[in-house]
Amino acid sequence: MKWLAAALLAALVLLQYRLWISANGVRQLMPLEAAITAQQAQNARLLERNRELAAEVHDLKHGTAALEERARSELGMIGPNETFYQVVPHPGNSVKPARAGQH
Repeated sequence: MKWLAAALLAALVLLQYRLWISANGVRQLMPLEAAITAQQAQNARLLERNRELAAEVHDLKHGTAALEERARSELGMIGPNETFYQVVPHPGNSVKPARAGQH
């Protein structure tokens, strides 16, 4: 009977060693949980970015306001019944920046 108790104690010690100390135990679990948390945060950020991009695509496909805004800001286009004014500086009035060390 003593040898059975010793064998059970040895098995318990071995299992505890594998749980707490070995490379596949709790020591590996904690960094993996931190990595999972970081990945979930990154996934949430990317999901929000994808929602924003999907909304922008929807606006560009189905609405004219977003399309007009893009045309104005990126292509410099104007709408009907609008007047375009371009201000060109006079060549004689160009201000030259002073060089470092000169006053």
